[in-house]
Order: sequence, then C-alpha cells, then structure tokens
Amino acid sequence: MIRDKELHHKSIIDAAMSEFLEYGFNDASMRRIASAAGMSASGLYKHFANKEDMFSALVEPAYQGLLALLSQEVNSQEQFIGTGDLSCWESGKDAKLAVGYIYEHLDAFRLIVCKSQGTKYENFLHDFAALEEQTTLSFMEMLKKQGIKIKDFRIKELHLLTTANINAVFQTVEHNFTREDAMHYADTLDRFFSCAWREFFGY
Repeated sequence: MIRDKELHHKSIIDAAMSEFLEYGFNDASMRRIASAAGMSASGLYKHFANKEDMFSALVEPAYQGLLALLSQEVNSQEQFIGTGDLSCWESGKDAKLAVGYIYEHLDAFRLIVCKSQGTKYENFLHDFAALEEQTTLSFMEMLKKQGIKIKDFRIKELHLLTTANINAVFQTVEHNFTREDAMHYADTLDRFFSCAWREFFGY
C-alpha cells in the first residue's frame, strides 16, 4: 500500500509539472492532471488539498534552497568584516552560483518565474530583489561599524539597481537559455556588476 501511494504521488508530481509548465497555474486543470496521472480528480485531493498546494510542492524546495544559498553567501562575506579585505567582492561569483543552482532546479524556477501568476510566488522577482537589497544594506552597516568607508548612495537607486541585477540573473530562465549559455552569461554578469558595485559604493 505504501509503495502504491508513493508511485501515485510521483505520477501526480510528474503530471502536475507538465501541466503547470504548459498552461501556467491559473489555466492548469486538475482534471487533466488526474487523467495524466491515471486517477480520478477526487483522488488528487488525497495527496494535495488544492491546486496551490500542488504548485507549492513543485517549487518550494527549490525556492528554499535558493534562500539558503543567499544566506550562505552572506555568511561567507561576513567573515571579511574587521579585516578590511573586500576581495570577496573583487572576485564576486554571485551570478554564477545562483545560475548554477537555478539550472539544477530549472523546471521549478520556470514555474516560479514564468508560470506562477495567481500563486504566492507571482511576485518572486520583486520579493527576492527586496531581500537582496535588505541584505546589502545590513552588510553595508556592518562594514561602516568596522570603519570601512562606503560612499553615500541613494536608497531608491540601490533598489532599482538591485532589482535590475536580480532580473538580469533570471533572464536566463525567461529566455530559455541552455545551461552552457546561461553560465557564460552569468560570468558576464559577475564581471559587469562587480565593477558597477565597486563604483556605486566607492570601496
């Protein structure tokens, strides 16, 4: 029985992924998902309470993993506080790290970025940019407390530039880049934004 339930669950996940990728959340049909999974529509509700729960099951692990990656990068940067060594930014590889992770979970991020209208993920790019902005501001304050001089800047401009940076990373998903092209583009982004952030903050 347990084995059958696991097989049914996998069939639903596979069918749901295909359905959401093709139709997006709003136009996805629970009946089509059930048919593709070889069961009745009512059978789906033994596995998921509703369509949004099903969508979340497909994307939430990848989403949480990306947040964990951001936290890991913040922690690695904080080790430089107090040393005056900002080489972690001089040779920044944030875009390559992010794109590498994204392409390990590409279908999930295709759903989040391109197919999530009507779900709690529909403002993902805005929300993630806001999180990145707050992380950057917190890091700037920590550097200032250690006596590292940072150029004054306008918060509105930081918001726009951070949004542009995050959107640039996820253009690889929107434009259906191959992994090879995406990683090459990510390297370009790292080189471009590393110089730009140095100029912006004046460190």
